[in-house]
Amino acid sequence: MKIIDQLKNTDKTLFSFELLPPMKGGDIETVYQLIDPLIPFEPVNVNITYHQQEVIYKKLVNGLLQKKTIRKRPGTVAISAAIKYRYPQLEVIPHLICGGFTRSETEYALIDLHFLGIKNLLVLRGDPPKTQRFFRPEPEGHEYVVDLVRQIINLNHGKYLDEDLHNSTATDFSVGVAGYPEKHFEAANMDVDLQYLKEKIDAGAEYIVTQMFFDNNKYFDFVDRCRAAGIQVPIIPGLKPITRLDDLKALPLVFHIDIPEALAAEVRACNTDRQAWELGVEWTISQSLELKKYGVPALHYFTIGMTENIRQIAKKVF
Repeated sequence: MKIIDQLKNTDKTLFSFELLPPMKGGDIETVYQLIDPLIPFEPVNVNITYHQQEVIYKKLVNGLLQKKTIRKRPGTVAISAAIKYRYPQLEVIPHLICGGFTRSETEYALIDLHFLGIKNLLVLRGDPPKTQRFFRPEPEGHEYVVDLVRQIINLNHGKYLDEDLHNSTATDFSVGVAGYPEKHFEAANMDVDLQYLKEKIDAGAEYIVTQMFFDNNKYFDFVDRCRAAGIQVPIIPGLKPITRLDDLKALPLVFHIDIPEALAAEVRACNTDRQAWELGVEWTISQSLELKKYGVPALHYFTIGMTENIRQIAKKVF
């Protein structure tokens, strides 16, 4: 079932979460162990994140440089298939990114996902590799998410890259995109960021999942600004609990977000990571209940490799 249909045909706030595939050496059982504790709370979908593979250059004894590609996690198609057939009640939403892929490679991935019966995608640009300061697309790849959205919508109309292809089969993907209540860090200002977001919606994206935030007023203001800009699709708040003391520095640095002083003060008062973890659960429960009362279509949780805290939150919220 398409997520957009679930969002439009429910009278309650839905529950979804996002998983980070295991690093090299991990297997699918480690993924199942993360999902199983959340199944009793009837999540409607699980997002599968994807990170661009890294390229490094190793200096050889002759002084030349050898290009080496490092892929640290399993591919989207493989893990989506494994989850889909283990949990038929869950819609699987793989992330599809611009970075690291040509248009042809993207089309191949879409063909594979369509073959598996995957109908939902979350489309992102992706972060640049650690070795790059700025994002650079692959040759023949997409620089902007709006162009990736257009490629998917073209495929939905049976329009493949090979214009001479006969008897092509149209796909049936529903596309979601990311939104940033505190502005994407590369956007000049919020107005420009919303212009880019509206372009993605106008191109065919059907819903928005936000970046994490810790102050619900940021979300409320973001929704108001989106509506004023003519963006009328469902906007799903994304939440991530604090899990350790270092999050006070790490989250703003990595995700370019603010942590409100009320929360920051409570984290500083914690003496151990366990206390910070418990605080994160309680803060996110409070956020979730307020958002649920506001009438959000769904609550989406970023797990970042752990789900026991999400289970504790779901017990109180769902």
